[in-house]
Amino acid sequence: MHRNTARLTTPDGSAVSWLGVNYWSRTGGPLMWRSYDGEVVHEELRTLREHGLTMTRSFYYWPDFMPAPDRVDEQLCAHFADFLDRHHALGMTTVPTFLVGHMSGENWDPAWRGGRDLYNDVWMVARQAWFAKEMVRRFKDHPAVSGWLVSNEMPIYGDQATATPEAVSSWAETIVNAVHAAGATQPVSLGDGAWGLENSGHDNGFRVRHSAEICDFLGPHVYRMEDDPVRQHHAAAWACELTSTFERPVVLEEFGVTSDFVSDAHGAHYYRQALHNSLLAGATGWIAWNNTDYDDLYLQPPYLHHAFEMHFGLTDRHGVPKPQLRELHAFSKVLEQVDFGRCHRAPSDTALVVTSYLDTLYPFTRPEDRGSATTTLRQAYVAARLADAPPALTRESDGLADDARLYLVPSVKQLLSPTWYELEQRARGGATVYVSYSPGSHDEQRGPWYAHLNELFGVEHQLEYGLVDPIEDDEIVFTLSRDFGGLPKGAQLSFRAAGDANSRVFLPVTATDAEVLATDAHGRPALLLRRCGEGSVVFCTYPIEQMAAGTPRVNPESTSTLYDALAVHAGVRRPVTVDDPRVAVDRLEHEDGRSFVWLVAQSREELTVKPDLPLGGGLFDLDGAAAHTVTLPPYGVRVLEWRAEEN
Repeated sequence: MHRNTARLTTPDGSAVSWLGVNYWSRTGGPLMWRSYDGEVVHEELRTLREHGLTMTRSFYYWPDFMPAPDRVDEQLCAHFADFLDRHHALGMTTVPTFLVGHMSGENWDPAWRGGRDLYNDVWMVARQAWFAKEMVRRFKDHPAVSGWLVSNEMPIYGDQATATPEAVSSWAETIVNAVHAAGATQPVSLGDGAWGLENSGHDNGFRVRHSAEICDFLGPHVYRMEDDPVRQHHAAAWACELTSTFERPVVLEEFGVTSDFVSDAHGAHYYRQALHNSLLAGATGWIAWNNTDYDDLYLQPPYLHHAFEMHFGLTDRHGVPKPQLRELHAFSKVLEQVDFGRCHRAPSDTALVVTSYLDTLYPFTRPEDRGSATTTLRQAYVAARLADAPPALTRESDGLADDARLYLVPSVKQLLSPTWYELEQRARGGATVYVSYSPGSHDEQRGPWYAHLNELFGVEHQLEYGLVDPIEDDEIVFTLSRDFGGLPKGAQLSFRAAGDANSRVFLPVTATDAEVLATDAHGRPALLLRRCGEGSVVFCTYPIEQMAAGTPRVNPESTSTLYDALAVHAGVRRPVTVDDPRVAVDRLEHEDGRSFVWLVAQSREELTVKPDLPLGGGLFDLDGAAAHTVTLPPYGVRVLEWRAEEN
């Protein structure tokens, strides 16, 4: 299966990979244009440039730049022109953001707004478009401008009660059109965080699908609070992976950590993991939040009331680099070494099916269904990556991909009726289809919404109407009844039970046309395999991904071991694997034929591993030395070259 690695390009067609920061000067934060100090700006930019960064995302603080509905502050525009010149002098570019708007825990209105609706008031929408047009007209020809953003996290700033999909889409299209009409040739996007229904399951009026139709790139913003380190290290990757399904360039537009919430060492780990995992998830640009700390602005909003916002910087208040900046510098060197602009993600034989109940508001369904799908899919994605079977996402809403060898349908309650028959057809054609049971996460129409459950899985379910079968054990143990996918007969897989009275349940079945692969501790079928045409359907009677998703500090866990066995059974092609679920393996391919392998560790301890090469060949450091074993520091990353013929 194809995995998106779309890129921004220059006018001459060259690929561009943005690597930079969201920028406010330490001289004033959002109010920096009032107290603009070009020399301090030059010093801040030079530090970033010396550490491999090539661009910034900048902001027109809307109340200052547009003090009246028909006037732009020319003095502040002069400051911005100097700001651009200083970028150009250092070989850097910037992406200005028009409507700011929301920033760092506060919404900032122009004085003249007067409570007007930002999406539905025609005059107010026209004023926003006018401002964007005026900024583009002034700066579109400056060589330091490399793109444009409409807003900063508009779902937080805009009127949520009136943010219907129709109103938001019309607002977005109006302003994007104004940017183009003013003569902009640079790429344009919304700056909304890519938080729309298709990525979050939450209906905020924004639609990522529509954004992909009118924008040149999509930009996730990721600041998750998690309860599992491995899920945290893949939070940005998951957002990028979902966003990449729309086949636009994906720029990780905001991500970062405040030093108030993380130690220096763990801040560096987070940056390293977020950068490399999002690269492997399709991101081709990265803009960290943000360039510097703001301790000297503690009396000024938003830092007055959001103290932690002062310390997201890559440098401290004096401009001294923090470990996070050094991680970005190291990342920039990797991009250069592999010639990243000419690389793309290797195709995948593994498909993770994204239920359309995540991104579609079907009648008489509940938000909890979308929320459960979001967390379960994210956990399954992590497990697949730890199994060295990094999946491509196939959205049910777009029609299932037809070129995967392994389809993962984890802990799903709902798919459309035709999709169940399509999955069976994929199995008949030679694929392995894996499904694990889930009755959902609430008690309304609780149970599996499967079109032909018994026939598809070769079982007879034993459900009692309106009732569920609770899991009695705190630890669920599967024991293999025969060899399967590299797991020997008698091997055991252990899972921690989790969930409430609605979800901590299993599906009682008896096998009819299926073979029992594994039983639970009570002798009941836990894994079953039904031969189907040229392929097979594997069914798990426990919601193992849903339970793992609700369990703190659970990863790596046995789902990754099961997925590895499924990959072997399905014949998933994996040139490099590591027999340790704490190390994830993925690959980029260079257009000249070279193949680069990433090994990403999820361990607090140093690990030494010996990679397996199922397809033969050899592994080499980027300097050409053979790499038979690999030592990874805590949460470390190693990039190697795989050569199909060892030499």
